[in-house]
Amino acid sequence: MDLDQSSESQDTNQWVPIRKRVREKNVSIKTPPPSKKKNNNCISVPEMNVKQEEEVHPSASLIQDYMEQVDCDSQEDLFGDYDSFADDSCFLTPLEDAERRCPIFASNLAENEKEDWKDAVKPQTTFQNPNLLNCLQNDESKTHKHPAEDVILATSKKDSSGKKSNAASEQICTEVLSVLHAGNIDEPDELPSSQLALMETFNSPLIKHKSKSLESETSWMSNCCVNDHPNIPSNSEKEMLNLSKVQNQSRTTNSGTSKQMSLKDQMKNAMAGNAMSPAPQASRSKQLKEIVLSEEINVALKTIEASSGVDMGPFYGLPSKVKDLIFQFKGIKELYEWQHTCLTLESVQERKNLIYSLPTSGGKTLVAEILIMQELLCRKNDVLFILPYVAIVQEKVRGLSAFGIEFNFLVEEYAASKGKFPPIKRRQKKSLYIATIEKAHSLVNSLIETERINSLGLVVIDELHMLGEGSRGAVLEMALSKILYTSKTTQIIGMSATLNNVSDLQHFLKAEHYTSNFRPVQLKEYVKIRDVIYEVDNKSEDYFTFSRVLSYKYSSNMEKIDPDHLIALVTEVIPKHSCLVFCPTKKNCENVSKMLCKYLSKSFITLKEKEKCALIEELKNIGNGLMCPVLRQTVPFGLAYHHSGLTNDERKLLEEAYSAGILCLLTCTSTLAAGVNLPARRVILRSPYVARDFLKRSQYKQMVGRAGRAGIDTEGESILITQEQDKKLITDLVSRPLEGCYSNLIHDNEKGIKDLLLSLIGLKIAQTLGEIVEFMAGTLLGVQQQQLFKGKSFLEVIEQALEPLMEKGLIEGKVSSSSDEEEIYHKLQVTKLGHATFKGSIDLAYCDTLNMDLKKSLEGLVLGNCLHLIYLVTPYDMVSQCTPDWMIYFRQFHQMDVVEQKVFSTVGVPESFLTKKASGQAVRKTVDGFVVGRFYLSLVLYSLFKEMNTWAVAQKFNMSRGFLQSLLNSAATFCSSVLHFCEELEEFWAYQALFQNLTHKLSYCVKPELVPLMEVSGVLEARARQLYNAGYKSLSHLANASPEVLVKTIEHMSRRQANQIVSSAKMLLNEKAEALQEEVEELLRLPVDLPLQSVSTETAH
Repeated sequence: MDLDQSSESQDTNQWVPIRKRVREKNVSIKTPPPSKKKNNNCISVPEMNVKQEEEVHPSASLIQDYMEQVDCDSQEDLFGDYDSFADDSCFLTPLEDAERRCPIFASNLAENEKEDWKDAVKPQTTFQNPNLLNCLQNDESKTHKHPAEDVILATSKKDSSGKKSNAASEQICTEVLSVLHAGNIDEPDELPSSQLALMETFNSPLIKHKSKSLESETSWMSNCCVNDHPNIPSNSEKEMLNLSKVQNQSRTTNSGTSKQMSLKDQMKNAMAGNAMSPAPQASRSKQLKEIVLSEEINVALKTIEASSGVDMGPFYGLPSKVKDLIFQFKGIKELYEWQHTCLTLESVQERKNLIYSLPTSGGKTLVAEILIMQELLCRKNDVLFILPYVAIVQEKVRGLSAFGIEFNFLVEEYAASKGKFPPIKRRQKKSLYIATIEKAHSLVNSLIETERINSLGLVVIDELHMLGEGSRGAVLEMALSKILYTSKTTQIIGMSATLNNVSDLQHFLKAEHYTSNFRPVQLKEYVKIRDVIYEVDNKSEDYFTFSRVLSYKYSSNMEKIDPDHLIALVTEVIPKHSCLVFCPTKKNCENVSKMLCKYLSKSFITLKEKEKCALIEELKNIGNGLMCPVLRQTVPFGLAYHHSGLTNDERKLLEEAYSAGILCLLTCTSTLAAGVNLPARRVILRSPYVARDFLKRSQYKQMVGRAGRAGIDTEGESILITQEQDKKLITDLVSRPLEGCYSNLIHDNEKGIKDLLLSLIGLKIAQTLGEIVEFMAGTLLGVQQQQLFKGKSFLEVIEQALEPLMEKGLIEGKVSSSSDEEEIYHKLQVTKLGHATFKGSIDLAYCDTLNMDLKKSLEGLVLGNCLHLIYLVTPYDMVSQCTPDWMIYFRQFHQMDVVEQKVFSTVGVPESFLTKKASGQAVRKTVDGFVVGRFYLSLVLYSLFKEMNTWAVAQKFNMSRGFLQSLLNSAATFCSSVLHFCEELEEFWAYQALFQNLTHKLSYCVKPELVPLMEVSGVLEARARQLYNAGYKSLSHLANASPEVLVKTIEHMSRRQANQIVSSAKMLLNEKAEALQEEVEELLRLPVDLPLQSVSTETAH
């Protein structure tokens, strides 16, 4: 006991001067106080060392923070008087012997308080590793160091010149760290429970207590040891942290006394903690793995919070499964460098609006699809994808349905007559709306009206340059302007080919711009004049350099039939490679394909003969046994024509055959370049004209951009055939910049701006003149007003557009004059007719005509058949595209029954008029020619409605099959619009059920049993008939079908087609199930306006 007491007394005496010196160390090492470091630009050597160590070892700051935390609580006794080992003499005896053998400090240390730091100063430490203790005791006399298991403190000695020397401390730290590292290799599995708990505590956030004295002491400790060894292993850093806690615990006092604990007391406290700690339930390695996993999760969560909710995944923030599906369905393993750069742009990460433009076939769509996935999966927002054409919408729905099934989001088609307004508000799943321009505008209107526009997290626009293309461009501008004005959280991404005035679009969309000249395959452009081919060279003065002369031998007869040497040009690449020949007209497409077949070698017929025979059979199945005679002649040679005169089924079949290599050449119109991507090794432009109009620069670049197939060809080439007299025009075509993109709101008698103003007032986005001017300033028209307005102010243009809306009775409001004689419109409102017009997306030119037609028909609507209803939904804008054949018109009248003939006279087409027109006689009676032309189209639709055979109707009316299908699709779309128009006007309540049923029938125009199958995107009439005959008679059948079985059961169905059909069916089934579940929940949901249900006491009695 005397030994213990003397030891404790010695401990207490020696720690008093040492702590004082430690806190005053800034005087000896010339280090400024911590409180002044923040405002001092001059950094001392010890401070620089600390900063460098923090950069190399971020955990060093955590160590210091933790030491400060524990040291701040050092005056508290964690165990109090608890001493469960006091009576255990067999344990205390060896413990006392070990304590006597442990050198702590020289006895004369207290006498040298007034001297400067000459000797090593060490705080008392706890030893848990006997090997380490023995090793350090052997070197005691040389180095005066007191090692600890994790933290080593060594002070620098000064030589006679007063300079600090770190040699001794470097040696101490090196030797001790090597012993620590060697001795602790297998230590983790042998640690006691308290040590395990300590390491778990390390993984939790550390509370930093800012104490000036302790911060100084900790900083000095780091300078003395850590900075001398910048490459300390991470294991040693953790051990340093652990021992620092034990070291600080060793400074605690017992029961409020101030004396320092002896080594025995420290050991007793440590072992008491071990006894009280729970035993680990799992292996040490498993616990370490769990700690690492927990740490990774914490880091990921912090990253997610810092990235505004964007999940950081292995594939641009997405699950790796997305990359696998891209490879599975698109065959793309790695992204191009520009795609990676674009996806990692700072503007994209910060969800700023973006426009990116590249040449055709550069891979723009894949970037958009990845961004769409990020919005759906990571940010959990709905997305709107705007595409220019119905066929592209349907193709994209088929392609993305598989992703929706895999990642549990919905893909909804908004094209033709498909789409619900407003869209169903889903319970949990998010929706990807894939829409045409017109449907996208209606969708945006419905979301604004129901105050759900903020649910759109992202809007992606393909072919953004269509903003400058006629009435469709005006509709696109309206939709984007409304999104920009009403939603501040919706991101807009626009992609397009290279644009000339992209700065205007940036200003309009408030977007960043990214561009690149990347092409996956090098493109070489050529121009052919007579039999000489010139390469387009922008470095040359006249932009052309001589390339070669055609050497194909032509007979005199061939020279007359093929003066442009098309046969020579195409036979250089086919049949080994593919070729596209763009022709100015549809008729020219057919003639060129027939001419080429006439002079091609008969050996072409033997190539892939089996596949060609199968293609012919499929074309016959589509036509119910009938086939186009031109295709019958050209397909055996591997050639076909492609234009709008073909049905959707025929075009799709030919496109698939071309992509599969069964067809090696297509003669086509310019619409193919803007539609489905069908690249070729060589692209030939038969003429620099489209119909009678000379090519635009954008049209030319779009066509030649199809040259070069990524992954197949090493280069692509285009050849423009022209005449000598057009050489100057061609020089300008290949050299001038692309046309600019300008607003179309004021074109066509200001039709676009009138439509926009009506919807703004109807949706209550802007109802006063000031609000309207503010909104219009944010449109593309507002950005370009100085270029587009000729001597008019913006206010004058708006007022001029409002006047006809008032005259038509679509809007109402008061007008007053101010003191400066400037007209000011007070709050404007739409009338019922105006509200119905913009809700139905009815053209303002025909809204009053439609209203009168519907009112007139209520008086004598013929319901004995559908002819009268079909007339009411026959599109007004297609009347000008068809001239009636009077003999056919007259013949159709006499083939009708009495009820059907009654419709003729009801709408205003009398028999006498048809008789005189068919016989060529003069007609004196005034008859509305527009009504006559419209009713002729109604007869065509009625024949399709009854016979459901496009081929038979095309022959009866002498029309192309493609025009009939376009007419049918337009009628279905317009019928849907008329339905919405009638829903807003009470007087037309009787039409609602009639038009709803008619819309459904016109959308498919097939036998009723095929309708459920044709609801699936990509399943057209011929394919639906095949599936129905094979036993797949419902949507559920298709959704649960096996693609492998479909490939074996259905003739000429590829695995890719089978996968897309099954995915689309599953997606449609999920949509319907979600809608039903939403309806059930709505029925069972407690009404928010439910009256108070409490019953008073008096009422109860």
